Amino acid sequence: MTLIKTGPSLTVDGIVVKNGKILLIRRGKDPFRGAYALPGGFVEYGETVEGAIVREIKEETGLETDVSFLLGVYSDPLRDPRGHTVTVVFVMDFVRGELHPGDDAIDVGWFDLDQLPELAFDHYQIINDYRKRMT
Repeated sequence: MTLIKTGPSLTVDGIVVKNGKILLIRRGKDPFRGAYALPGGFVEYGETVEGAIVREIKEETGLETDVSFLLGVYSDPLRDPRGHTVTVVFVMDFVRGELHPGDDAIDVGWFDLDQLPELAFDHYQIINDYRKRMT
């Protein structure tokens, strides 16, 4: 039997900064169970990437957000141990909501950009790129 490889999976990640602190979720599932990460996830069939990041942030944190601007696209084939994923990263505006963990997040919180916890995937790189862009 020959396996047919499909293309990479499409994901989204969001950067939400409020009062100088960045929003992170603590992962409840592998890979990187227990590590912190930017809120995000897989894009569903028929969904735009902009719609996906708004949905993912709401599901994981309870917060409503709007897309501010595209930070970048991260496509290193080794960025996710589950397989090749390409993530589209947006900087988001906080709209409203009460912060609470949901979906596969076991905790959520605001963190000082200079004192980040252990992060999953390539999220240090993404946050560093954000910091460079904003200075």
